[in-house]
Amino acid sequence: MTDVLIAGAGPTGLTLAIELARRGVDVRIVDRAGEHFPGSRGKGLTARTQEVLDDLGVAEEVLHYGFRHLPHRRYLDGDLVAEAGPHAQRAPAPDRPYDGGLLIPQWRIERILRARLAEDGVRVELAAGLAEFSQSANGVHAVLDTGERVAARYLVGCDGGRSTVRKALGVRFEGESGEQAMLLGDVELDGLEPDAWYQWTVRRRGFLALCPFRHERSWQLQAVPFNDFGAEGSLPEPSLPYFRRIVDDLAGGHGIRLSKASWLSTYRVNVRMADRFRVGRVLLAGDAAHVHPPAGGLGMNTGIQDAYNLGWKLAMVCSGARQSLLDSYQEERLPVASWTLGVSAEGLRRVAERFVNRGGTDIAAGAPPDGQQLGLGYPASSLSVDGDAGTGPRAGDRAPDAPCVDSSGTPRRLFDAFRGPHFTLLGFGESCAGPLQDAGTAHSGLIKPVSVGAPGSGADLVDVEGHARTAYGDTLVLVRPDGYLALRAPGASRTAVRDYLDRVGVSRSA
Repeated sequence: MTDVLIAGAGPTGLTLAIELARRGVDVRIVDRAGEHFPGSRGKGLTARTQEVLDDLGVAEEVLHYGFRHLPHRRYLDGDLVAEAGPHAQRAPAPDRPYDGGLLIPQWRIERILRARLAEDGVRVELAAGLAEFSQSANGVHAVLDTGERVAARYLVGCDGGRSTVRKALGVRFEGESGEQAMLLGDVELDGLEPDAWYQWTVRRRGFLALCPFRHERSWQLQAVPFNDFGAEGSLPEPSLPYFRRIVDDLAGGHGIRLSKASWLSTYRVNVRMADRFRVGRVLLAGDAAHVHPPAGGLGMNTGIQDAYNLGWKLAMVCSGARQSLLDSYQEERLPVASWTLGVSAEGLRRVAERFVNRGGTDIAAGAPPDGQQLGLGYPASSLSVDGDAGTGPRAGDRAPDAPCVDSSGTPRRLFDAFRGPHFTLLGFGESCAGPLQDAGTAHSGLIKPVSVGAPGSGADLVDVEGHARTAYGDTLVLVRPDGYLALRAPGASRTAVRDYLDRVGVSRSA
């Protein structure tokens, strides 16, 4: 019997498969498509998602292929009216090494994640969609499009907005379909330098954007041609000749010549969310659980973070932790999905009203609050326990980074200590020595104890500039495998960690 069967091999499914495989879980990932997705569709990574990819060990390659500070160049009725970089004023800080969004095509992200997954011996099975399934108290019995029967302990639907898994579960997908539609495609062109994200609004005629990608010949084309909408808000089928006509109509003075289109699509806005993310041994993640407008670029990011939240929990349950740990997945991620739908819908409204229709020059018009997702957390979660009233982040908050050095003087960051499938127990100050030793002995493999101290303290990590202690204070901090604070406790507490693990039901998975 397979431990986990994943339906859908987009960014969400691939992230989940990596999280499970690197923890030794027997996982299969299948996809109905006959070939890997070729398009750039979700092209933005938030700072928080970059931190996730750092933990998975692929951040360096992602940064190589991404544009970090690409300016937006705005034209209104043919005239240049604004140029600015939305993230130009951001810079890395001790607590956050990634200073803003990254533009990179979705197909490239998927390729990088597939290669990472292959390092753990797992490959995507194409042309093998999920045809049907049933579940019992002991597992899930699935039938693939190939006719193969698969027995698994758990099934996770990462199969998109039209999810076969969600529909078979009878889970409601509540919300609405909007009237807004957009043409999307990947094109090769001549006539523009790949030094900006070009955006044209011609009042009463439409909107066009062309975004280049680093180290790629292709650009992403987005277009809203007002005069081509049908009675019900439909657009003509996309084609290279049609894209050429739109470019000539809305940006005709720039001498742009489209030479090739590798991906063509029409996007219609939907704002919908599943009312449940788990039914027994079947769970939903990514677009299968929530779909929303593209404003703010949060779609792919929210799906990746769904998988990052679910992966360690599902792996621990497969290793003996209580099944109730899976209840925290919906508890934590459903409110985030609800927030994402709200800010994305509002962002789209602002973009359509100010930017596309009226030609406003405010390039950040659609940016949501906390668009980098660094402030999102789980303070109300049953997995968040504040046993210390000290200063610093609370249980459920994202764990800040900080630069340190190890005992040999080699630069190391807190994120280096967090990287991997374990909990991390940070101890600040001499009073934490006992609890750190206890955790290392009693929970070896589950918890990595790390002492953090001033120069000359003999700590595992030396906080040379004081950034770590400034961020956390003098306390004992347990950091979850997904980089959020699980527990804050007084430094001398010898029982807080053990009590926490017993409470949330993960101690049996050690």
